[in-house]
Amino acid sequence: RLRRQLESGGFAAGEYVKQLSQQSDGDRDLQEHRQRIQALSEETAQSLKRNVYQNYRQFIETAREISYLESEMYQLSHILTEQKGIMEAVTQALLLQADRDDPALGARRAAAADPFLPLSAKEAAASEEGRQRTLTTLLEKVEGCRDLLPESPGKYLVYNGDLVEYDADHMAQIQRVHAFLMNDCLLVATALPNRRGAYRYDALYPLDGLAVVNVKDNPPMKDMFKLLMFPESRIFQAENAKIKKEWLEVLEETKRNRALSEKRRLEQEALPRPAPTPPESTNPFEEDEEEEEEEPSAEEEVVDLSLEWIQELPEDLDVCIAQRDFEGAVDLLDKLNEYLGDKPVSQPVKELRAKVDERVRQLTDVLVFELSPDRSLRGGPRATRRAVSQLIRLGQSTKACELFLKNRAAAVQTAIRQLRIEGATLLYIHKLCHVFFTSLLETAREFETDFAGNSGCYSAFVVWARSSMRMFVDAFSKQVFDSKESLSTAAECVKVAKEHCKQLSEIGLDLTFIIHALLVKDIKGALQSYKDIIIEATKHRNSEEMWRRMNLMTPEALGKLREEMRSCGVGNFDQYTGDDCWVNLSYTVVAFTKQTMAFLEEALKLYFPELHMVLLESLVEIILVAVQHVDYSLRCEQDPEKKAFIRQNASFLYETVLPVVEKRFEEGVGKPAKQLQDLRNASRLMRVNPESTTSVV
Repeated sequence: RLRRQLESGGFAAGEYVKQLSQQSDGDRDLQEHRQRIQALSEETAQSLKRNVYQNYRQFIETAREISYLESEMYQLSHILTEQKGIMEAVTQALLLQADRDDPALGARRAAAADPFLPLSAKEAAASEEGRQRTLTTLLEKVEGCRDLLPESPGKYLVYNGDLVEYDADHMAQIQRVHAFLMNDCLLVATALPNRRGAYRYDALYPLDGLAVVNVKDNPPMKDMFKLLMFPESRIFQAENAKIKKEWLEVLEETKRNRALSEKRRLEQEALPRPAPTPPESTNPFEEDEEEEEEEPSAEEEVVDLSLEWIQELPEDLDVCIAQRDFEGAVDLLDKLNEYLGDKPVSQPVKELRAKVDERVRQLTDVLVFELSPDRSLRGGPRATRRAVSQLIRLGQSTKACELFLKNRAAAVQTAIRQLRIEGATLLYIHKLCHVFFTSLLETAREFETDFAGNSGCYSAFVVWARSSMRMFVDAFSKQVFDSKESLSTAAECVKVAKEHCKQLSEIGLDLTFIIHALLVKDIKGALQSYKDIIIEATKHRNSEEMWRRMNLMTPEALGKLREEMRSCGVGNFDQYTGDDCWVNLSYTVVAFTKQTMAFLEEALKLYFPELHMVLLESLVEIILVAVQHVDYSLRCEQDPEKKAFIRQNASFLYETVLPVVEKRFEEGVGKPAKQLQDLRNASRLMRVNPESTTSVV
């Protein structure tokens, strides 16, 4: 009813509180109502959290599908641009054929020239001298580019114009620039404030590594296009839609012409050159030498680099890297390596390799960034599979292994830090073990999947698992041992950690010895601390010992003590009970028995071989305190009745308690303890002065 009232559309908080104040009898009613509202709030928060967790995977899948769709749209745009270029090339070929058929028509068309060319270039469209003059004028207008842009016979200006540059992240205007497009590169210059028509050099981009992307209009941001030059990108805005279209078309056309000219150059270099005719010689032995020299030349193979996919390979790699199509980029590299695998290494091949190696370095940098801990750690180990697999395909297995493990270490550390320390210690340890060992198990399985063919990386994983276990033990010890929890709580927490650690055996990984080695110091400290507490408590009880029988007053209390002794392993306790709820033992001896057996049970939960001597020595010290006190009291007591009672307590210690301790220790450890046997067999553990009246403990 309260939930429906709060969820109603016409709910008014002020009126509700006023009405509640009038109806309540006092402060207690208001407090109870407040608690109900608080409980309802927490229930609602938990419900919302569950809904978010349920939809989280769907959110991730949706985001991944959007990313794939975006990549496909980029690829589709690239394909359409290529188709358009092919159509334009066919049209250009038809025009050239018409020019050959009608020279007069060709001359008129050359005079008209390309509308994209500046005026000075139009006046000398067919003249190489005019192109050189235009480039010289460019070098005079732009400061700082003469050394970077040397004059060469084949370089000329294609197009130029003013643009406005915007910030790629915030879409804020940065500066006004003037762009000069040449047949092999793009020069960007900024205007000098006090000199009209003069510019300062800003950047120079080769067309081989440049990709052009149209930016969809989104008012007021319109008439924009993006230039991709890995690892950076720049956004420019044209004056209007027409100029933007001209820039896009002329950039694509110039890049295409550049690729065609490069293709022709490689074809010409690949053509066999006729060897010069040597002068005739009268030496008869030269004929054999010439035959031997001709044999290897006949076996030489000319590498054909004129294939279209090889010519466009550097540009395609840039596009794949820009679109984060890592698989496509590595597929292209594998295709090239397979093609050049058995080919001789000529100068053109070296030049192609140099261009490709630069793209490989760029691709490696991107993949390394994908695996860096600075990136989002959500998604678990599988989120890194894409980058890791591509690095392995690039021959970077060691680097992929190192980055993968660093990424997972950061993820595990973040998950541990995000755990809230609330409630009981055992509850927190359950959460900590679940988070850590689940992450470790998932990481191990993903590592086995990703590096199945790289057995040399497994040693790195073992080292990483050890360091991760050390981080887990630090958090574990800080919560369990540094906070001085009881030995029973510490034993339960260690037991939980061991059980989770055994889950790793599913994948053949046993880290139990590591967790033992890391916890042994803290467990030793806990055992010794609890031993000191028992000794101090026993000494305190000994100092107040009156050697009187216990009177439990009620049968229920006597029955409860019987159950406690039975749980401690003392099966013959009934022979020490008397009539009317009396027990023929001292309270000190009974309390010592219960405390010692509880200590032994909890210590055995913590036991592993490195703790054997610590546990054994602690037990001997605790038992010595009790038997020494009984021995001394027996020697000093003069009253015959009390002396008989002390002998009965001594018999209980020697004949009942110590054998039970020995038996339980042997069951828990797996081997008997000679020290405990010697302690039980000794009728006198130490000699004291019979005339002394001071207790020796």
